[in-house]
Amino acid sequence: MSSTVQEQELLTAAQAGGEDAFRRLVEQHQGELHAHCYRMLGSVHDAEDALQEALLRAWRALPRFEGRSSLRSWLYKIATNTCLDVVGRRPKRVLPIDYAQASDPHLGPGEPIVESVWLEPYPDERLGLEDGFAAPEARYEQRESIELAFIAALQHLPPNQRAVLILREVLGYSAKEVAATLDTTVASVNSALQRARATVDARLPDQSQQATLRSLGDDGLREVVGRYVDAWDRGDVDGVVAMLTEDASFSMPPLRSWFGGREAIRIFLAGWPLSGIWRWRHLPVRSNGQPALAFYAWDGEVESYLPFALNVLTLRDDRISDVTAFIARAADDPDRRVLARLPEQPYDPLRLAAAFERFGLPERLD
Repeated sequence: MSSTVQEQELLTAAQAGGEDAFRRLVEQHQGELHAHCYRMLGSVHDAEDALQEALLRAWRALPRFEGRSSLRSWLYKIATNTCLDVVGRRPKRVLPIDYAQASDPHLGPGEPIVESVWLEPYPDERLGLEDGFAAPEARYEQRESIELAFIAALQHLPPNQRAVLILREVLGYSAKEVAATLDTTVASVNSALQRARATVDARLPDQSQQATLRSLGDDGLREVVGRYVDAWDRGDVDGVVAMLTEDASFSMPPLRSWFGGREAIRIFLAGWPLSGIWRWRHLPVRSNGQPALAFYAWDGEVESYLPFALNVLTLRDDRISDVTAFIARAADDPDRRVLARLPEQPYDPLRLAAAFERFGLPERLD
Protein backbone atom coordinates (compact mmCIF):
# COMPACT_ATOMS: atom_id res chain seq x y z
CA MET A 1 0.00 0.00 0.00
CA SER A 2 1.45 3.40 -0.97
CA SER A 3 2.11 5.97 1.74
CA THR A 4 -0.42 8.31 0.10
CA VAL A 5 -3.20 5.70 0.18
CA GLN A 6 -2.31 4.73 3.74
CA GLU A 7 -2.34 8.39 4.84
CA GLN A 8 -5.75 8.88 3.23
CA GLU A 9 -7.13 5.84 5.02
CA LEU A 10 -5.73 7.08 8.35
CA LEU A 11 -7.16 10.54 7.66
CA THR A 12 -10.60 9.12 6.98
CA ALA A 13 -10.44 7.07 10.19
CA ALA A 14 -9.19 10.02 12.19
CA GLN A 15 -11.91 12.33 10.89
CA ALA A 16 -14.42 9.73 12.01
CA GLY A 17 -13.07 10.07 15.55
CA GLY A 18 -10.26 7.53 15.57
CA GLU A 19 -7.70 8.79 18.07
CA ASP A 20 -5.20 6.03 17.25
CA ALA A 21 -5.46 6.86 13.53
CA PHE A 22 -4.83 10.53 14.32
CA ARG A 23 -1.78 9.65 16.44
CA ARG A 24 -0.33 7.53 13.62
CA LEU A 25 -1.16 10.25 11.11
CA VAL A 26 0.79 12.99 12.88
CA GLU A 27 3.63 11.06 14.50
CA GLN A 28 5.73 11.09 11.32
CA HIS A 29 5.64 14.91 11.40
CA GLN A 30 6.15 15.47 15.12
CA GLY A 31 9.97 15.67 15.07
CA GLU A 32 10.10 18.38 12.43
CA LEU A 33 7.15 20.25 13.97
CA HIS A 34 8.95 20.25 17.33
CA ALA A 35 12.06 21.71 15.69
CA HIS A 36 9.85 24.33 14.02
CA CYS A 37 8.32 25.34 17.35
CA TYR A 38 11.81 25.54 18.87
CA ARG A 39 12.97 27.92 16.12
CA MET A 40 9.94 30.08 16.71
CA LEU A 41 10.24 30.12 20.52
CA GLY A 42 13.89 29.47 21.40
CA SER A 43 12.92 27.02 24.16
CA VAL A 44 12.49 23.25 24.12
CA HIS A 45 10.08 23.52 27.05
CA ASP A 46 7.94 26.11 25.25
CA ALA A 47 8.19 24.11 22.02
CA GLU A 48 6.84 21.00 23.73
CA ASP A 49 3.91 22.93 25.19
CA ALA A 50 3.19 24.68 21.88
CA LEU A 51 3.33 21.42 19.91
CA GLN A 52 0.89 19.73 22.28
CA GLU A 53 -1.48 22.68 21.97
CA ALA A 54 -1.11 22.64 18.18
CA LEU A 55 -1.90 18.94 17.97
CA LEU A 56 -4.95 19.44 20.18
CA ARG A 57 -6.12 22.22 17.84
CA ALA A 58 -5.47 19.95 14.86
CA TRP A 59 -7.51 17.13 16.41
CA ARG A 60 -10.45 19.46 17.04
CA ALA A 61 -10.27 20.95 13.54
CA LEU A 62 -9.64 17.68 11.69
CA PRO A 63 -13.29 17.09 10.67
CA ARG A 64 -13.10 20.40 8.76
CA PHE A 65 -9.85 19.53 6.95
CA GLU A 66 -10.76 19.33 3.25
CA GLY A 67 -7.37 18.42 1.80
CA ARG A 68 -6.87 21.61 -0.19
CA SER A 69 -3.28 21.59 1.10
CA SER A 70 -1.16 18.68 2.23
CA LEU A 71 -1.64 17.45 5.77
CA ARG A 72 1.96 18.50 6.52
CA SER A 73 1.31 22.08 5.38
CA TRP A 74 -1.92 22.18 7.36
CA LEU A 75 -0.11 21.03 10.52
CA TYR A 76 2.62 23.63 9.98
CA LYS A 77 -0.03 26.33 9.69
CA ILE A 78 -1.58 25.31 13.00
CA ALA A 79 1.81 24.98 14.73
CA THR A 80 3.00 28.37 13.41
CA ASN A 81 -0.10 30.21 14.58
CA THR A 82 0.05 28.45 17.96
CA CYS A 83 3.63 29.67 18.37
CA LEU A 84 2.62 33.20 17.39
CA ASP A 85 0.04 33.11 20.18
CA VAL A 86 2.76 32.00 22.63
CA VAL A 87 5.19 34.70 21.48
CA GLY A 88 2.56 37.32 22.18
CA ARG A 89 2.27 36.23 25.81
CA ARG A 90 5.88 36.21 26.99
CA PRO A 91 9.24 37.99 26.63
CA LYS A 92 11.56 36.95 23.83
CA ARG A 93 14.35 34.54 24.71
CA VAL A 94 17.95 35.67 24.27
CA LEU A 95 21.52 34.82 25.24
CA PRO A 96 23.35 36.85 27.91
CA ILE A 97 25.51 38.56 25.29
CA ASP A 98 22.32 40.07 23.83
CA TYR A 99 20.94 41.04 27.24
CA ALA A 100 23.66 43.16 28.85
CA GLN A 101 27.21 44.43 28.45
CA ALA A 102 30.18 42.19 29.24
CA SER A 103 30.91 41.82 32.95
CA ASP A 104 34.00 42.59 34.99
CA PRO A 105 35.72 39.19 35.39
CA HIS A 106 37.22 40.20 38.73
CA LEU A 107 33.71 40.19 40.23
CA GLY A 108 32.93 36.63 39.22
CA PRO A 109 29.48 35.31 38.35
CA GLY A 110 26.73 37.91 38.55
CA GLU A 111 23.11 37.90 39.55
CA PRO A 112 20.64 35.60 37.82
CA ILE A 113 17.58 36.61 35.86
CA VAL A 114 14.58 34.82 37.30
CA GLU A 115 12.25 35.33 34.34
CA SER A 116 12.26 32.83 31.47
CA VAL A 117 14.17 35.00 29.04
CA TRP A 118 17.01 32.67 28.08
CA LEU A 119 17.36 30.46 25.04
CA GLU A 120 17.52 26.73 25.76
CA PRO A 121 19.81 24.14 24.14
CA TYR A 122 18.33 21.80 21.55
CA PRO A 123 19.13 18.05 21.54
CA ASP A 124 19.18 17.64 17.77
CA GLU A 125 20.46 14.07 17.67
CA ARG A 126 17.91 12.76 20.14
CA LEU A 127 15.01 14.36 18.26
CA GLY A 128 16.16 12.95 14.92
CA LEU A 129 16.78 16.17 13.01
CA GLU A 130 17.82 15.33 9.47
CA ASP A 131 20.84 16.69 7.62
CA GLY A 132 20.48 18.71 4.42
CA PHE A 133 17.74 21.04 3.26
CA ALA A 134 14.04 20.65 4.02
CA ALA A 135 13.12 21.58 0.43
CA PRO A 136 14.97 22.68 -2.73
CA GLU A 137 13.88 26.28 -2.11
CA ALA A 138 15.26 26.38 1.44
CA ARG A 139 18.19 28.73 2.08
CA TYR A 140 19.41 27.18 5.34
CA GLU A 141 20.37 23.59 6.05
CA GLN A 142 18.34 21.85 8.73
CA ARG A 143 21.23 21.79 11.20
CA GLU A 144 22.22 25.38 10.39
CA SER A 145 18.70 26.39 11.32
CA ILE A 146 19.08 25.26 14.94
CA GLU A 147 22.57 26.66 15.54
CA LEU A 148 22.65 28.95 18.57
CA ALA A 149 23.59 32.02 16.53
CA PHE A 150 20.69 31.45 14.14
CA ILE A 151 18.14 30.81 16.90
CA ALA A 152 19.38 33.89 18.78
CA ALA A 153 19.10 36.02 15.63
CA LEU A 154 15.54 34.81 15.01
CA GLN A 155 14.43 36.02 18.43
CA HIS A 156 15.27 39.60 17.45
CA LEU A 157 12.68 39.51 14.68
CA PRO A 158 9.07 40.61 15.13
CA PRO A 159 6.91 37.46 15.38
CA ASN A 160 5.46 37.61 11.85
CA GLN A 161 8.88 38.23 10.29
CA ARG A 162 10.23 35.30 12.28
CA ALA A 163 7.49 33.04 10.96
CA VAL A 164 7.97 34.21 7.37
CA LEU A 165 11.75 33.67 7.45
CA ILE A 166 11.44 30.16 8.91
CA LEU A 167 8.67 29.07 6.55
CA ARG A 168 10.39 30.48 3.45
CA GLU A 169 14.13 30.06 4.13
CA VAL A 170 14.24 26.99 6.39
CA LEU A 171 11.25 24.95 5.21
CA GLY A 172 11.20 26.16 1.62
CA TYR A 173 7.52 27.06 1.35
CA SER A 174 6.54 29.44 -1.44
CA ALA A 175 5.45 33.01 -0.75
CA LYS A 176 1.90 32.02 -1.73
CA GLU A 177 1.88 29.11 0.75
CA VAL A 178 3.26 31.31 3.53
CA ALA A 179 0.65 33.97 2.81
CA ALA A 180 -2.06 31.33 3.19
CA THR A 181 -0.53 30.08 6.44
CA LEU A 182 -0.42 33.57 7.98
CA ASP A 183 -3.64 34.84 6.39
CA THR A 184 -1.87 37.70 4.63
CA THR A 185 -0.80 38.70 1.12
CA VAL A 186 2.13 37.59 -1.00
CA ALA A 187 3.35 41.18 -1.10
CA SER A 188 3.35 41.35 2.69
CA VAL A 189 5.25 38.07 2.89
CA ASN A 190 7.92 39.28 0.45
CA SER A 191 8.29 42.57 2.31
CA ALA A 192 8.58 40.82 5.68
CA LEU A 193 11.12 38.37 4.28
CA GLN A 194 13.32 41.17 2.95
CA ARG A 195 13.39 42.92 6.34
CA ALA A 196 13.92 39.66 8.21
CA ARG A 197 16.84 38.65 6.01
CA ALA A 198 18.60 41.96 6.64
CA THR A 199 18.24 41.62 10.42
CA VAL A 200 19.35 37.99 10.60
CA ASP A 201 22.24 38.36 8.15
CA ALA A 202 23.62 41.25 10.20
CA ARG A 203 23.70 39.04 13.31
CA LEU A 204 25.08 35.83 11.85
CA PRO A 205 28.81 35.03 11.55
CA ASP A 206 30.37 34.84 8.12
CA GLN A 207 30.47 31.05 8.28
CA SER A 208 27.91 28.69 9.77
CA GLN A 209 28.93 26.05 12.30
CA GLN A 210 28.08 23.33 9.78
CA ALA A 211 30.54 24.82 7.28
CA THR A 212 33.19 25.13 9.99
CA LEU A 213 32.69 21.53 11.11
CA ARG A 214 32.93 20.29 7.52
CA SER A 215 36.19 22.20 7.01
CA LEU A 216 37.66 20.68 10.19
CA GLY A 217 36.47 17.17 9.45
CA ASP A 218 35.81 14.57 12.13
CA ASP A 219 39.47 14.17 13.04
CA GLY A 220 40.06 17.91 13.22
CA LEU A 221 37.02 18.44 15.42
CA ARG A 222 38.09 15.65 17.80
CA GLU A 223 41.55 17.22 18.02
CA VAL A 224 40.21 20.70 18.85
CA VAL A 225 37.69 19.52 21.43
CA GLY A 226 40.19 17.01 22.82
CA ARG A 227 42.81 19.68 23.51
CA TYR A 228 40.20 21.92 25.14
CA VAL A 229 38.95 19.09 27.36
CA ASP A 230 42.48 17.99 28.25
CA ALA A 231 43.31 21.50 29.45
CA TRP A 232 40.15 21.52 31.61
CA ASP A 233 41.01 18.14 33.08
CA ARG A 234 44.46 19.39 34.05
CA GLY A 235 43.11 22.67 35.46
CA ASP A 236 45.34 24.44 32.92
CA VAL A 237 43.85 27.92 32.60
CA ASP A 238 46.40 29.06 30.04
CA GLY A 239 45.81 25.89 28.03
CA VAL A 240 42.05 26.52 27.94
CA VAL A 241 42.53 30.16 26.99
CA ALA A 242 44.96 29.18 24.22
CA MET A 243 42.08 27.31 22.56
CA LEU A 244 39.96 30.49 22.37
CA THR A 245 39.77 33.21 19.73
CA GLU A 246 40.92 36.68 20.82
CA ASP A 247 37.32 37.94 20.95
CA ALA A 248 35.83 34.82 22.55
CA SER A 249 32.85 35.02 24.90
CA PHE A 250 31.87 32.88 27.89
CA SER A 251 28.26 33.11 29.06
CA MET A 252 26.30 31.16 31.67
CA PRO A 253 22.52 31.43 31.45
CA PRO A 254 20.58 31.89 33.74
CA LEU A 255 23.27 34.32 34.95
CA ARG A 256 23.19 37.65 33.16
CA SER A 257 26.96 38.05 33.45
CA TRP A 258 29.21 37.08 30.58
CA PHE A 259 32.89 37.63 29.83
CA GLY A 260 34.38 38.85 26.58
CA GLY A 261 37.93 38.40 25.32
CA ARG A 262 40.66 35.94 26.27
CA GLU A 263 42.08 37.97 29.16
CA ALA A 264 38.69 38.46 30.83
CA ILE A 265 37.91 34.76 30.45
CA ARG A 266 41.33 33.83 31.86
CA ILE A 267 40.66 35.93 34.98
CA PHE A 268 37.22 34.37 35.43
CA LEU A 269 38.43 30.79 34.95
CA ALA A 270 41.37 31.21 37.33
CA GLY A 271 39.20 32.81 39.99
CA TRP A 272 36.26 30.41 39.84
CA PRO A 273 35.69 27.21 37.81
CA LEU A 274 39.41 26.34 37.46
CA SER A 275 40.52 27.76 40.81
CA GLY A 276 41.02 24.24 42.17
CA ILE A 277 38.02 24.41 44.51
CA TRP A 278 35.93 22.04 42.36
CA ARG A 279 36.60 18.84 40.51
CA TRP A 280 35.00 18.25 37.11
CA ARG A 281 34.13 15.45 34.75
CA HIS A 282 32.47 15.75 31.36
CA LEU A 283 30.67 13.85 28.63
CA PRO A 284 30.61 14.80 24.94
CA VAL A 285 27.20 15.48 23.40
CA ARG A 286 25.68 17.32 20.44
CA SER A 287 23.50 20.38 20.88
CA ASN A 288 22.13 22.80 18.29
CA GLY A 289 24.12 21.03 15.61
CA GLN A 290 27.32 21.92 17.51
CA PRO A 291 29.80 20.10 19.75
CA ALA A 292 28.94 20.32 23.43
CA LEU A 293 30.23 19.08 26.77
CA ALA A 294 28.06 18.09 29.73
CA PHE A 295 30.02 19.10 32.85
CA TYR A 296 29.54 17.32 36.17
CA ALA A 297 30.83 18.68 39.51
CA TRP A 298 32.06 16.47 42.35
CA ASP A 299 29.72 16.25 45.33
CA GLY A 300 31.44 14.90 48.42
CA GLU A 301 28.22 14.11 50.24
CA VAL A 302 27.03 11.60 47.64
CA GLU A 303 30.56 10.79 46.45
CA SER A 304 29.61 11.25 42.79
CA TYR A 305 29.86 13.83 40.05
CA LEU A 306 26.48 15.54 39.60
CA PRO A 307 25.19 17.57 36.62
CA PHE A 308 26.28 21.20 36.55
CA ALA A 309 26.16 22.74 33.06
CA LEU A 310 25.87 21.88 29.39
CA ASN A 311 28.60 23.83 27.56
CA VAL A 312 27.77 24.41 23.90
CA LEU A 313 30.88 25.26 21.89
CA THR A 314 30.91 27.57 18.88
CA LEU A 315 33.99 27.22 16.69
CA ARG A 316 35.78 29.56 14.31
CA ASP A 317 38.42 27.76 12.27
CA ASP A 318 40.31 25.64 14.84
CA ARG A 319 39.54 27.85 17.83
CA ILE A 320 36.53 28.22 20.14
CA SER A 321 34.81 31.58 19.74
CA ASP A 322 31.95 31.16 22.21
CA VAL A 323 31.14 28.96 25.18
CA THR A 324 27.51 29.01 26.27
CA ALA A 325 27.19 27.14 29.56
CA PHE A 326 23.58 26.31 30.33
CA ILE A 327 23.73 25.93 34.11
CA ALA A 328 21.41 23.44 35.81
CA ARG A 329 21.85 24.80 39.35
CA ALA A 330 20.04 27.67 41.09
CA ALA A 331 20.46 29.84 44.18
CA ASP A 332 17.66 31.61 46.03
CA ASP A 333 20.14 34.16 47.35
CA PRO A 334 21.36 36.56 44.62
CA ASP A 335 24.46 37.46 46.66
CA ARG A 336 27.59 37.17 44.51
CA ARG A 337 29.34 35.13 47.20
CA VAL A 338 26.60 32.52 46.93
CA LEU A 339 26.57 32.57 43.13
CA ALA A 340 30.34 32.19 43.11
CA ARG A 341 29.74 28.72 44.61
CA LEU A 342 26.99 27.59 42.23
CA PRO A 343 28.43 24.05 41.92
CA GLU A 344 27.37 23.60 45.56
CA GLN A 345 23.79 24.83 45.01
CA PRO A 346 20.75 22.60 44.31
CA TYR A 347 19.27 21.87 40.89
CA ASP A 348 16.65 23.93 39.18
CA PRO A 349 14.26 21.23 37.84
CA LEU A 350 13.44 23.00 34.57
CA ARG A 351 17.08 23.80 33.82
CA LEU A 352 18.17 20.28 34.71
CA ALA A 353 15.58 18.96 32.26
CA ALA A 354 16.65 21.41 29.54
CA ALA A 355 20.39 20.82 29.86
CA PHE A 356 20.64 17.15 30.86
CA GLU A 357 17.47 15.06 30.96
CA ARG A 358 16.34 15.89 27.41
CA PHE A 359 19.77 14.87 26.16
CA GLY A 360 19.48 11.45 27.80
CA LEU A 361 22.48 12.22 30.01
CA PRO A 362 23.07 10.24 33.21
CA GLU A 363 22.01 11.59 36.60
CA ARG A 364 25.51 11.18 38.00
CA LEU A 365 29.01 9.98 37.18
CA ASP A 366 30.98 7.88 39.68
